[in-house]
Amino acid sequence: MPDNELNFQPELTGETLYLRPLKAGDFDGLFTAGSDPAVWAGHPAKERYKPEIFRQYFDAQMASKSTLVFIERETGKLIGCSRYYVAPDQPQAVAIGFTFLNNAYWGGTTNFEIKRLMLDHAFESVDDVWFHIDPTNIRSQKATAKLGAVHAYDAVLDISGSPVNWMCFRLTRHAWANVRSAHRR
Repeated sequence: MPDNELNFQPELTGETLYLRPLKAGDFDGLFTAGSDPAVWAGHPAKERYKPEIFRQYFDAQMASKSTLVFIERETGKLIGCSRYYVAPDQPQAVAIGFTFLNNAYWGGTTNFEIKRLMLDHAFESVDDVWFHIDPTNIRSQKATAKLGAVHAYDAVLDISGSPVNWMCFRLTRHAWANVRSAHRR
């Protein structure tokens, strides 16, 4: 666990988004956000748009007690979620993952706002944030690199119930500060 205790379920408010802890009543709204097969095309769980498979994902996120939902402030609509977790091979650091975003919000500023809120919060307590990405998920690899994270190594890790191959990306506080600074201009 990180030295400075990180609140894994904060409420974070941005310009267009509000992030808050996942609640049991969020299933329908979150399922709607993830019901398009295109949302999961780059993920290893390509059939998560199906209700019975999404239910397993949702239940695991509820059980984690560290998942945040993304709410569009203007409409109140749920558009995705992500979570903090302790990296299994980096127990002094925090990881961000299990993320999905409705594809209507891809390619714009939404993903950066989500990560800005989550990363700013995490870097109040830790020096490094890790991202574990499936080797076939090119979209996530590119998005993570845009945040300043660097592919550090590959590893077989048990993050969600069984050991699988992950690409491990590390984002330092310093690298994130540089990216944040560049985005302010």
